[in-house]
Amino acid sequence: MVVIIKRESDRKSLENLIEWLQKEGLRVNVNHGDFQTVLGLIGDTQAIDIDMLTGLNIVERVQRISEPYKNANRKFHDSDLTVDINGVKIGGGHFQFIAGPCSVESSEQICGIAESVKKNGAKMLRGGAFKPRTSPYAFQGLRSEGIDLLLEAKKLTGMPIVTEIMNLIHLPLFEHVDLIQVGARNMQNFEMLKELGVTKKPILLKRGLANTLEELLMSAEYIMASGNENVILCERGIRTFETATRNTLDISAVPMLKKMTHLPVVVDPSHASGIADMVYPLSLSAAAAGADGLMIEVHNDPANALCDGPQSITPSQFDKVASDVLKILEITGKTYRLK
Repeated sequence: MVVIIKRESDRKSLENLIEWLQKEGLRVNVNHGDFQTVLGLIGDTQAIDIDMLTGLNIVERVQRISEPYKNANRKFHDSDLTVDINGVKIGGGHFQFIAGPCSVESSEQICGIAESVKKNGAKMLRGGAFKPRTSPYAFQGLRSEGIDLLLEAKKLTGMPIVTEIMNLIHLPLFEHVDLIQVGARNMQNFEMLKELGVTKKPILLKRGLANTLEELLMSAEYIMASGNENVILCERGIRTFETATRNTLDISAVPMLKKMTHLPVVVDPSHASGIADMVYPLSLSAAAAGADGLMIEVHNDPANALCDGPQSITPSQFDKVASDVLKILEITGKTYRLK
C-alpha cells in the first residue's frame, strides 16, 4: 500500500501517522521526493481502512500495490536510486563503465588491464575470481588468489572492484570487495540473497538466463527485505530460440525496468552476445535505451584468454566504445562523472 502525503502537511502530523502505522505492525518506508512525500507500507495491510486513511487532512490519496515486490517498486519511490560504490556513483543520472577481464589470470594481466580501462573511461574494475562454468573441466578461476590480485589492482589504480560470489562460505573473502556480483545462475539462490541483504554491501544482481523481469525484481526484493537497499540490476541477455548469438540482449528490459523500479539498471553486452564485434553496437543501444551503466569484458590478449576470449574486446576497442557512448549520453542527459 502507498500513502501519498499532501505537500503542505506539517511534520508533526506526518510523524504521528507513521507512528500509528508502525503500531499496526507495518514497516513504513518514507520517501521525500521533490514534489511529494510517499509512505510505502510493507506488511499485512488488509486490516487498514483505506477510507479512514484517505479522510485524514494530510493524506492526498491511498492506493494498494498489486505487485508482489514492494521495496523495489517504483510506486514506493519518487526518485531514482543512486548507489555509491566507494565514491563512484551509479544511478539517479550517474552513468558508469565497469570493465575488466572475464577472469583474473595473473598480477601482470589484471593490473595492466586495470590501468588501461581506467585511462579509457572506466571507473570500476570487474574480474572473475570464482568462475561458474558449464563444463567442470573448464578454468574455474584463481579463487581467493584472484581476489588478492583484484585488491592489488585496486591499490594500484584506486578503482573499486566488482567480482562474483558463488557460495556463501566465500563471503569472508569479499570483505574488501566494493561491489558483490550475483551471477545469472544464482539469481534465485534465495538463501544467498538474504545473507547478502544483511551485509549492507552494494550488490550487482544479474538477470537469470530464463527469468522474467518480475522474477528479477523479486530476487532484488529478497536482498532489500533483509535491509540492503543498495541493489543494481543487470540485464545480461536471456536464452531464446536464436542461436546466432550466445544469448539475446533484451534491450526492452531497460526502459521497462525503469518503469517498474527505482533501482539502477546496467547492461552487460559481452555476455548478451558472446561476440566481441557485437559489444560496440549493443553498448550504444543500451545507453540510448536509458541504462545507468555498462559492464564490459576487456582483455589485453583475447585470443589467449583463459575464459570467454571470443566476447572480450581489447583496451583500444573499449576506448572507442566509451568515447561513442559518451556522445549518446550527451543526448539522453545522463551524467558521466570523472570523480
